[in-house]
Amino acid sequence: MQEHPSTSKNVSSARDDEPTLEPIETCCCVVGGGPAGVVLALLLARAGVPVTLLEAHKDFDRDFRGDTIHASTLEVLDQIGLADPLHQLPHAKMRELRFITPTRVYSMAVFSRLPTRFPYVMLMPQARFLEFLVAEASRYPHFRVVMDANVQQLIEVEGSIHGVVYRGAHGPCEVRAPLTVAADGRFSRLRKLAALEAVAQSAPMEIVWLRLPRKPNDPHDEGSINIGHGRVIALLGRVDEWQVGYIVAKGGYQRLKHDGVAVLQKSIADLVPWLADRVAAIEDWHQINVLSVEADRLKRWHRPGLLIIGDAAHVMLPVGGVGINCAIADAVEAANVLTQPLRTGHVEYRHLVEVQRRRELFTQIVQRFQRVMQKRGLGETLEAARPFSMPLPLRIALRIPGLRDLPPRVMAFGVRRAKLERPEELPLACDLSG
Repeated sequence: MQEHPSTSKNVSSARDDEPTLEPIETCCCVVGGGPAGVVLALLLARAGVPVTLLEAHKDFDRDFRGDTIHASTLEVLDQIGLADPLHQLPHAKMRELRFITPTRVYSMAVFSRLPTRFPYVMLMPQARFLEFLVAEASRYPHFRVVMDANVQQLIEVEGSIHGVVYRGAHGPCEVRAPLTVAADGRFSRLRKLAALEAVAQSAPMEIVWLRLPRKPNDPHDEGSINIGHGRVIALLGRVDEWQVGYIVAKGGYQRLKHDGVAVLQKSIADLVPWLADRVAAIEDWHQINVLSVEADRLKRWHRPGLLIIGDAAHVMLPVGGVGINCAIADAVEAANVLTQPLRTGHVEYRHLVEVQRRRELFTQIVQRFQRVMQKRGLGETLEAARPFSMPLPLRIALRIPGLRDLPPRVMAFGVRRAKLERPEELPLACDLSG
């Protein structure tokens, strides 16, 4: 790894009072078993790169993770022969997203018009999606996944990161690798350890997540953003239930909790009347999760030996549900740039810079769009209880045939389609002895 100066003072060396287990030697250590980390680990393993994936939890089965799998991701999986097997798992499809206000319904995104084999958003519990990908990666003997691995330290040698120390079920252990990739989400521990600075991109907001039963006569193949009376409710249809995101301004969750479950039930029924016959299924606050969201973006996504991707590099707002898409696009570009250097054992700092160069502009564009939607639409509705007003440029675009497909294209593919440059499966190539 080419050396590069660093001023960080928050990176610990691999020292611990307890004896560590036998170190794991690998070519790439990926920290974080979310969509970005798992996709990158799979793509590298297919390309013959030894990979160790560390996940802090004991399993992937956590409530209210994003369930959307967009066309861009499905196209990448199709490149490596996994799109059809994925479709064999239980899932739903969203072919249209609507904005519903008290006075008007906006057809925000019609995915069925998109030029792709997958003209929809697949809806599948993220845990099942991640389990599927890890099972595929596990076919390669040079792939290793360690669950319940809580990373504590970065291993730094002469200004370069050479792996991590994690605490697992049997005590502390080291993973030593010429490249560590932090994909550990919006609350990334690694970016804090590396002292990489994030810049806020939006005002904070909270999403109160819950589930309600889905009935046979409910809207089919569509999702909606319901806006009005100072409230915003997103509905995404799983196979047998609705994932409900009740969006509130910062601090709104505590006010909801203070008012009680009955008030929450009535609020949902008032804004989405066809849900009134099932809001009684919300019985207590144990059924509800709250996620505080504030978009940000790192100024620098890398240090020598360390790359940050996904939510760890750029936290996205829930507007458009594109956060997962952006995270997986990071993983695809990282695989495009890093596969050959990792195979030959010559990863240089310039390669990490190149990953950020390829992805940063497109991330900025998406965050700017989200910020406009939050400020001019959602923000005014939530904080001032004003009627929702679709931004004028978007209203115009939705009326013009050539422009109306831009919102679904951005949601489906991002600003630029992610595509694997080398999708073929390759034999093991990385030499760990050096």
